Order: sequence, then structure tokens, then C-alpha cells
Amino acid sequence: MRIVYFIFNIVAWFISILPFGILYLLSDFLYFVIYYLIQYRRKTVYTNLKRAFPGKSKKEIKSIVKQYYRNLSDIILETLKIRNFSEKELDRRIIFNNYEILEKYFKEGRSVFVAAGHCGNWEWLGIALARITNFHPYAIYKQLNDPYFEKYMSMLRTKSGYNNLIRFKQTFRTLARLRDKQNIVIIVGDQTPTKVEINYWTKFFGRETGFFLGLEKMSKALDYVVVFFDMHRVKRGYYEIDILLLEDDPKRTEEYEITEKYVRYLEAIIRKNPDNWLWSHRRWKHQKPKTES
Repeated sequence: MRIVYFIFNIVAWFISILPFGILYLLSDFLYFVIYYLIQYRRKTVYTNLKRAFPGKSKKEIKSIVKQYYRNLSDIILETLKIRNFSEKELDRRIIFNNYEILEKYFKEGRSVFVAAGHCGNWEWLGIALARITNFHPYAIYKQLNDPYFEKYMSMLRTKSGYNNLIRFKQTFRTLARLRDKQNIVIIVGDQTPTKVEINYWTKFFGRETGFFLGLEKMSKALDYVVVFFDMHRVKRGYYEIDILLLEDDPKRTEEYEITEKYVRYLEAIIRKNPDNWLWSHRRWKHQKPKTES
């Protein structure tokens, strides 16, 4: 595995120094490989989309699937590009709308949770956010099983010291230690939980779906403002992020209210741009347990 990682590291570095024009030509080739040759999780993507959009025709689903794989190819190579990505170039390629929402709470000394989904290029998100704030955002992540690729992704995500990483299971403990320090924390909260991690079920695209309650519980306990980031592709290699206020007084909310708002926001932006979400993971692999009568 060490030899494989060594070869990957060299190839990834070479990709990271390519101009964007050539990078996207390479992405076109990668799309052909993963969609037509390898057929990477193609059955899973089709199944997810058919379940989410039962009213769409086969032609419409196929069009979304193909565009999804084009986007996925771009995201893979754009992520590798982070290694040699100039700050000036990043500022040009990501625009934040409604930034005054964040600015208001920063001036009030409030800490903020950024709730997002696997939309747009989520790997660019933290670095871009650090560029427009005076904070080095904390990003919550699940550790990869392979130690070499875990090290590589951590290197990209903390490029130039922009992000501070917090392992998923250590989130509350870490933030509780920092509760007297103003900060901003990114939670990409649409991962599929394991069965033991599911603590809330709700309708998502008309199907019972399990979600974490971590965002809601932590925002209430730590009194963080919660905003939602809608990151979408404007054109190839360019993104806009619409900042939406989800909740600024979490302690007054009803149980599950924040989680429901997050799920409804997430579903709405996916319906608007269906090829923009990460469809290649099994989204409905767990079934809600039947309640005993």
C-alpha cells in the first residue's frame, strides 16, 4: 500500500500543477472512464435518483446521472488541485452571497455552525470560507480507513493552516473546550449514519430517512447560530454559495426543529439542482424500525 500511495502522490502532485483548462480536459477523460468503463456505482446512482424522483422519465434520469458523473470527475480533480491552488484563483472561483448574515453574528461575538450538504465542491468550502473571515474554520470529518489517504486528505484540508479538523466522535468535547472562544464550524451533515448512529427519522424525498441530531444538540448546548450554505455550480470550476439563516436562537426551538429545517433546506436545493448532490452512496440502505403495537 505504501508503494501505491507513493505513486498516487506523484500523480496527484502533477495533476495539481496543471492549468484549469487542461485539468478539465483530463476530467472529461476521467468521466469517460468512471461512467462508461468502470461504471463506478452506476447502479446505486440510478437507484437513488429513481427513488428520489419517481415522476421523472428514464431520459430525464439518465441526463441527471451523466451530468452527475461529469460533476464528480471535476470534483475529484478540483480537490487534487487544492495542493497548488493560489488564493487569488480561489477568490475568483467562489462567490459568497448574503455574507452580511455571517458578518452580523461575527460582530455580535457569536459562534456559528455552517450546515451544508455534499453539494458543489465541499472540499473547496472550508478554504474559501477562511479567505473571507478572520477565522480558521473548524471542519468536522469522519476519518478514512486508509492511513495514507487519511494523511493526504488532511494535508489538503488544512492547506496553509486554513482549516482545523475535528474528528466526528470528538466534536462536542472539542467545542466544549472552546466555548469561550468565538469560532465558525462546518458540518456537512448529510452523510448516511450507521444504524447505531441514527437518532432521528424523517421524510426525505418522500422516504423515511435516518439523520444525526448532532447539529441540533450541539447548537442548543453551545448556543451557536446555525446557517445553511447552498453551494452550487455556476459554470465549470466556478461556484456560488447562498448563505441562509437557519436558526439564531437555538435554545428556544422545539425538539427536532433545527434538524427538520436542515433536511427541508437540503431537499429543496437538491430538487433545484439534482445533479449537484453526491448520489453515489446508498442513501436509503437502512429501514426505519417498525414500532411495536
